[in-house]
Amino acid sequence: MRLSNKKAMLGESSLMLDLSDQISRLAPLNKPVLVLGERGTGKELVAERIHFLSKRWDQNFLKVSCASISGSLLDSDLFGHESGAFTGAIKRHAGRFERAEGGTLFLDEVATCSAQIQEKLLRVVEYGEYERLGGQQTLQADVRLIAATNADLQDMSGRGEFRADLLDRLAFDVVHIPPLRYRQEDVLLLAEHFALSMCLELERQYFPGFSDSAKQQMLEYEWPGNVRELRNAVERSVYRQESGEEPIQELTLDPFVAVWLKDNDDKAAKGAGAPLKPKSAGLAAQVGVLEQSLLLDALKATHFNQKLAAKKLNLTYHQLRSQLRKHEMIPLKQFIDRQYTDNE
Repeated sequence: MRLSNKKAMLGESSLMLDLSDQISRLAPLNKPVLVLGERGTGKELVAERIHFLSKRWDQNFLKVSCASISGSLLDSDLFGHESGAFTGAIKRHAGRFERAEGGTLFLDEVATCSAQIQEKLLRVVEYGEYERLGGQQTLQADVRLIAATNADLQDMSGRGEFRADLLDRLAFDVVHIPPLRYRQEDVLLLAEHFALSMCLELERQYFPGFSDSAKQQMLEYEWPGNVRELRNAVERSVYRQESGEEPIQELTLDPFVAVWLKDNDDKAAKGAGAPLKPKSAGLAAQVGVLEQSLLLDALKATHFNQKLAAKKLNLTYHQLRSQLRKHEMIPLKQFIDRQYTDNE
């Protein structure tokens, strides 16, 4: 497969096509935009696309995470400050609005802005005016504002935590980014793109692809962290693959699971003797025996339909498969045959 590291908004699902169409129609307008989406859906990427499809494409595109800067510092960062405005302000500082003149300013996590910042943002959006911190001169701003958050601004507005009038001004139109779980058609397309990029970084000549089981794993997982989580999981799995010539058999979804801990659990389960036959053993081994018993009971009750068994145990299909691997119950047929042999 050909390698590429081009950054782009990828997706062939109807939801992504609708999103692209909305962005294309919205971009040429000189209006503020509110981008809403869960974590990891690509809000910054949407803001960049709006800017580069707009008439301001050849001007500055500046971005700031409002959550990463405290109140007074955010005030200075956005609107600038005059010399002597506060301790350490030894000279005038041009804020992001001033530096983004004629271009676009992207405010990520806008829901975290203080009441004071919200007041100043409202004035900029409404009248195109602002003042530097510690200053008295009114400055004009020709800046397109794109704000983004994963918070429920309408709910926050109802509780008085976010200004309703600012929300009205920001929401000329709202771009809703669909979560990855609603556009399953894009999962494998994105996964291949991220795998190719990682192979390029690792200086590998090609990407051998994903196995059928890895593809099934990706399609059945819900991706609560959305595209960012998918990218991390794919890139992590590619780099951990010792052989660059073998397809990826399974994605490492949870990097917080220590390999040595899993190995110890497996050894403890083996030390418990034949599965489903508890012996005098430590806690880990006894827990392992109980888990095997619950898994086998659920499988028998569902005539060994793994999807139904997962539902019965309140697990995802992937979580069930992980438990079966942990207890060496895969291949399942061989495990069942072994149980009957051991119990004779």
